[in-house]
Amino acid sequence: MRRVQFIEFHDQPWFPSFLRDYVTDALQFGFNLFNVYAPVAALLERVTESTRSRSIVDLCSGAGGPWLELSKKLDSLKSPKNASALQICLTDKYPNLGAFEKVRAASEGRIRFYSGSADATKVPRDLKGLRTMFTSFHHFLPDAGLAILQDAADAGEGICIFEIPKRAPSAIGLTFGFVLALFACTPWIRPFRWSRLLWTYLLPIIPFVLLFDGVVSCLRTYRPAEMLDIADRLTASDYQWEAGELATGIAPVTYLIGCPREPSRELMR
Repeated sequence: MRRVQFIEFHDQPWFPSFLRDYVTDALQFGFNLFNVYAPVAALLERVTESTRSRSIVDLCSGAGGPWLELSKKLDSLKSPKNASALQICLTDKYPNLGAFEKVRAASEGRIRFYSGSADATKVPRDLKGLRTMFTSFHHFLPDAGLAILQDAADAGEGICIFEIPKRAPSAIGLTFGFVLALFACTPWIRPFRWSRLLWTYLLPIIPFVLLFDGVVSCLRTYRPAEMLDIADRLTASDYQWEAGELATGIAPVTYLIGCPREPSRELMR
């Protein structure tokens, strides 16, 4: 199945911001409900230990992604070498500030957010730390994906990319089940809003966008070898890259990890 580059409605600049927030709220709820990115916790802990970074800058955060639960898991896994608390900063080109504030308040100080617009290809230099992306790298064409990796390398920061969508019929089937679950669970998404019910049940724009964008996400996703091909085009030769799949949890998680190379330190042990 070849990669198909097509638009996703909710990341278009003309898409109404209030509907975009409802879509990202639903995705956030689903991430927490199914804990889909729990398998990456141990991998992330090893990367933060290797890079000695206790700060994470999450790009394209949507409504906060998996970080509320993932930060708790990482806190429980931290080694004596990484005794200090991990600090996470959420960012987005179109920040859902209401959702960001909700995650910050619930995180007991582990998570903060950048209130301005943060372009993943040109991250503000005052945002320092290991960069992460969850379910968002597939939005970008190869040249834009290269710009994201190059910007991280130019800043001397490591980057970890994780994707649940996959170019496979099974992943598309899971997308239908995921959207159906979100459709049924909409009344439990917080904060409760009558308008959310209106745009879900009476005028079902939200489930349509979730389903359409979810299927397109699967068709746009890069495979590990394709992500490595993009990384190989970087001008920085002092970075080491690893890509693969974590075949645990509800669905495999595709990942790409890049960190500055140091002779005395391996990316993964």
